[in-house]
Amino acid sequence: MAYELFYWDGLQGRGEFIRLALEDAEAAYIDVGRGDEKDGQGLPAIMAFLRGKHEQIPFAPPFLRDGEIVVSHVANILMYLGPKLGLSPSDEAHRLFANGLQLTITDMVMEVHDTHHPLSVGDYYEDQKDAAKIRSKAFLSERLPKFLGYFEMVLKHNPQGDAHSVGAGHSYVDLSLFQLIEGLRYAFPRAMRDFGTSFPALGRLHQRVQKRPNIQRYLQSERRIAFNETGIFRHYPELDIDVDKAS
Repeated sequence: MAYELFYWDGLQGRGEFIRLALEDAEAAYIDVGRGDEKDGQGLPAIMAFLRGKHEQIPFAPPFLRDGEIVVSHVANILMYLGPKLGLSPSDEAHRLFANGLQLTITDMVMEVHDTHHPLSVGDYYEDQKDAAKIRSKAFLSERLPKFLGYFEMVLKHNPQGDAHSVGAGHSYVDLSLFQLIEGLRYAFPRAMRDFGTSFPALGRLHQRVQKRPNIQRYLQSERRIAFNETGIFRHYPELDIDVDKAS
């Protein structure tokens, strides 16, 4: 039975972290938000959950349905899917560590979102552009190197080598770090220009994941939605600055 992923049509957003895991594992899944309403999919299917027409009510997409089980929140979904897809460590200590890393990625994604919507999610970017410039400068000069430096340290301190973020095997965290870097490079190309030099282990991880056969096929397919200015990672040139000039 195919997994059902519920996320908004037309953008990668947080749903992309789930898509990458499903695609890498060649798991059968339905991207419900992109389906046809006549097939019981599309926006009405998402809203039916959010309006309480099902017993397990998520707050917002993404959420995943696996038979009678409904799981919400990216880190929670990936912790659930990881063992089923062969993308999770086998021992409890490393599974918990992987979940902690994914939650840290979630924290960073939220801060990325706040660079273009620092005042209100409900207002347009154009209505808070001045505040966004201030927030982006602080993010690029302070928070970006702190987060990426942490993930670089995790890779370099892995006793099994820096090819993977957790243990000796490929995991959903590796896939999520790839997506995080992809999004940052789209949103802040100037700030990320020397990324591979400043964070070499993360650079190698990004390249390795990109070369995985199933990921390569996915990235070249129509299933991969292009980055755009309605998602989390948005490119507004006025918010992108050289990190060494941000102070």
